[in-house]
Amino acid sequence: MSNLKNFLNFVVIFVLTFITFFWTFYIFHYSFNLKIVLLVAVIRMLCSFFIFKDYSMSWQKATPKSFLIKSFVYIVAFMIYMPIFYNTLPVSFFVSELFIYLFLINFLMYSYYLYMNRTNKNKKNKTLVIYGAGRAGMKLGEEYRNSEYKLLYYIDDDKHLQNRSIDGVKIISPQNAIKKFNKKEIDLLIIAMPSASQEQIKHAYDMLEPYAEKIKILPSINEILKSELYSKQLKDISIEDLLARKPKDLDKNAIRNFVKDKIILITGAGGSIGSEICRQCEKFGAKKLILVENSEYNLYSINEELSIDRKCYMVDVTRKQELKKVFCKEKPDIVIHAAAYKHVPLCEENPRSAVINNIIGTKNSIDLSIEYKVKNFILISTDKAVRPTNIMGATKRVCELYAQNIYSKNTKIAAVRFGNVLGSSGSVVPKFKKLIEEGKPLPVTHPEITRYFMLIPEACQLVLQAGSLAKNGEIFILDMGKPVKIIELAKKMLKMYGKDENNIIITGLRPGEKLYEELLINDAEAKTIYDSIFVASPTYFDINKLNNLIYKLLKKYEKKEILKILKELVKEFNHKELN
Repeated sequence: MSNLKNFLNFVVIFVLTFITFFWTFYIFHYSFNLKIVLLVAVIRMLCSFFIFKDYSMSWQKATPKSFLIKSFVYIVAFMIYMPIFYNTLPVSFFVSELFIYLFLINFLMYSYYLYMNRTNKNKKNKTLVIYGAGRAGMKLGEEYRNSEYKLLYYIDDDKHLQNRSIDGVKIISPQNAIKKFNKKEIDLLIIAMPSASQEQIKHAYDMLEPYAEKIKILPSINEILKSELYSKQLKDISIEDLLARKPKDLDKNAIRNFVKDKIILITGAGGSIGSEICRQCEKFGAKKLILVENSEYNLYSINEELSIDRKCYMVDVTRKQELKKVFCKEKPDIVIHAAAYKHVPLCEENPRSAVINNIIGTKNSIDLSIEYKVKNFILISTDKAVRPTNIMGATKRVCELYAQNIYSKNTKIAAVRFGNVLGSSGSVVPKFKKLIEEGKPLPVTHPEITRYFMLIPEACQLVLQAGSLAKNGEIFILDMGKPVKIIELAKKMLKMYGKDENNIIITGLRPGEKLYEELLINDAEAKTIYDSIFVASPTYFDINKLNNLIYKLLKKYEKKEILKILKELVKEFNHKELN
């Protein structure tokens, strides 16, 4: 069948060439010259065969690009045969014939396209609405033309586009759309706004979710593969799409300059944050990665995923001598310290383990970075370090204090503080997903509890971007957007899975848990050149006193004694057992 269609393409070229030349000879009052017609037809066929395989192009699936290719092929043919007949007939004669030919070939192709697709019109038994009338929306509209979906409307917030149309499909406002639709009338809603903010996507979803049976979303502009059909890249909208904050001032050049051609050591390399830091370092051109991880499985997993030159060390950061051998052998340029115990209730039950892993692990990593003249050290911190009410937060605040006050010689030391990342191990979103799939109710500790959220890749990119700003001793704070009520998150997830949104139980706050987290300690923070990154005012703490208290802390085993010394170290520490 395809060979027959290819043959018919050549037949069309020959017949159209004959017709257009016959007409041009007639209007120019010249005698018909069969030799010229045959030679031009042959040259056009050869160009159609060799240039972009034009002869095999499907007219039924034509796009604006198809018409451009057709025009290009025959203009190239014109440039070949025109010099041959330059002295035979005027240039105006051949130019006129070319324009008539281009008009007819493209008119035929478009007519065939309309006819064939109209015959499929009765098969379109599903309705489609595309939110976004930009380039992405238009491309999706083209790709869905031959599908089972009938495109009803484009929806766009831009008032300049509203009440206009794309190929006969009207562009309407979101408010107009609500008036037109009944509940679940739309079979498929596509949110085609790859450059949109999380607020815009959430707004579109909240407004039109009641009217759509299924909602899909196009990935962000950084994730779209331009070589693939957009319709193949669509994904079901997820809670991450509605919560994720997409920083607008992500500076990839700054990240690349910071990372490129560097030997980078990452502690906790197999964890949620550490593994993503590894991926980003590979992406931005690091020379070599040194993966330090205590978990065999986590280390194996990230090692299998990476392609960059790398070395794996199954080393506990609390064992300084073992860690020292790694520094001595590898001599890293940058150290990113992501290793930590982070689960609040577990740290409450195991305070000594939290102290040793978080404080001593960080102290060892910083001390060795200074000793081995590492250029940059980045500590991954947390919003729970601000006015901590739990042991985990207090230990991370001690780490920040040590990073700020240690004499670092030529090593630039900085901490980066941010809130929850979506999809990290043990975080609320994957936990809720698992419970919903198991048909269990979602536990929420308090109706008013809120948390900040950010996608792991964006958080890790901002960590590297903040690292590029480091001079020494700064605590960088990532703008996490607006805090989210966990009970609203639970309701939205239940709704997305088609479950009863009242299937929630209030369990009460867990030990050490706060109703809300803070990212800033006081109002004296400074801005950086990026709106998404702030820097906290420094906190002075005598380094000798700090070291003595840490040493004293290591000798304690009882929780009450550990809490008392943590209170000496962190004045704003407000644990309920201290009251």
